[in-house]
Amino acid sequence: MEWYRWDGEDLILACHLQPKASKDEFAGLNGDRLKIRLTAPPVEGKANAHLMAFLAKAFGVAKSQVSLESGELNRQKRVRITKPQRLPEGLGVQPHS
Repeated sequence: MEWYRWDGEDLILACHLQPKASKDEFAGLNGDRLKIRLTAPPVEGKANAHLMAFLAKAFGVAKSQVSLESGELNRQKRVRITKPQRLPEGLGVQPHS
């Protein structure tokens, strides 16, 4: 699987998280996953909540349109973004056809 795929109008991302980073950013690929650095610590769901907010802002959607499909307690996560309004530059995500 590539690090992203379209499911209808929803975008599915395979992510590798690096919590407690110096800043929030997309950091290229880690194997077949998109590496995302977050400043939040990996405790009590803080990194997951921060990830949802980061992706919502990056893709131009409400936080309620970003959901964690798998990997709640893992650095390897699968995230669904419902009807993204924009695709961040430099990621290489192709618009769905």
